[in-house]
Amino acid sequence: MIHLGRQRSRKPALVGVALTMALLIILGSGIVLAQDEETAPEESQGGFSWFFDPASLSVFVVLLVFSIVVLWCIQRAKGGEELFIRKIAGLEAVEEAVGRATEMGKPVLYVPGIDDANNIQTIYSMIILGHIAKTVAKYETPIIVPVCRAFVVPLAEETVKQAYLDAGAPDAYNKNNIRYLSEEQFAFTAGVDGIMLREKPAANLFLGSFFAESLILAETGFQTGAIQIAGTANIHQLPFFVVACDYTLIGEEFYAASAYLSRDPRLVGTLKGTDYMKVAIMGYLVVGAILENFGIHAFADMLRLN
Repeated sequence: MIHLGRQRSRKPALVGVALTMALLIILGSGIVLAQDEETAPEESQGGFSWFFDPASLSVFVVLLVFSIVVLWCIQRAKGGEELFIRKIAGLEAVEEAVGRATEMGKPVLYVPGIDDANNIQTIYSMIILGHIAKTVAKYETPIIVPVCRAFVVPLAEETVKQAYLDAGAPDAYNKNNIRYLSEEQFAFTAGVDGIMLREKPAANLFLGSFFAESLILAETGFQTGAIQIAGTANIHQLPFFVVACDYTLIGEEFYAASAYLSRDPRLVGTLKGTDYMKVAIMGYLVVGAILENFGIHAFADMLRLN
């Protein structure tokens, strides 16, 4: 998803200039390399080729410019500039879901997926959990976090504990609400379903890496009448969440959620930097497709590594 919006500052124009220069450098390097291969292919092994492959120059330039743009966006965010991120309905509903649980005197259920601690979705889920736990602590509403992997347990415990501490309610933290169930996929699913049916949480949040258990969890939660918000980057599970949950974060919206909720300058800057690069890549593909139709192959040739 692209999160670019209108900017009052003229600084984003510098991004366009930098990306344009990068594309020109890549185009020039591609043409030069193509000419060198035609005229003197035996010379391609000389110079600095023992530690740098000249054919990969275009990839190197793209990565270099991408890193510069991300760092620049992070510095802008750290400097206090408000970087626009479009509203995500599912995340806007988090406050509503927690408020409803508070009014009903029922807990909030947060399921961080079934993957291990080294999975990128689990890491992002822990960041989101920290924000939601802080919100729950302010409302003095209990939060239950069932965990599938043993290595995720200490992560979840420390995340929730720190969130309660930041909210000024360290005594309200209950370690027993971080519950390790089972590393077996459907044994864990049965355990979570049991929590839903016994404790009747008013809000169910499924944010992480999910597989075949997604429909079982979401359908059980639907039957209990809870507000359900789901998000995963496993796109093959999204249809199940869409039909059974009130709100669903689709694809990259899940990764944007951490920046959206926390407003951490590093996360927001990284998100904006990747968005700028996505726009540049889409423009590059459009221009390249047009030139290909006119028999100009420079844009396609410069991305070939051999």
